[in-house]
Amino acid sequence: MTNPKFFNVTTDKQIGGSHYKDMVIQPATFINSNKLLFAEGNAIKYICRHKNKNGKEDILKAIHYLEMILERDY
Repeated sequence: MTNPKFFNVTTDKQIGGSHYKDMVIQPATFINSNKLLFAEGNAIKYICRHKNKNGKEDILKAIHYLEMILERDY
């Protein structure tokens, strides 16, 4: 089982910006707690941050990872 205290400590610090700090649930906490695979995690990360970081580019990155999932699984 995932230790929620671990994620509280590691998500207190963010390197390279503050685009995750104000989120109620940070993407890393959600991704790790649900044991998601790399592509799923990255899609979620880019969807969550697009308004506060890279806009359209982050949405395109999310789509790219979703296409990877489709190719891998279906």
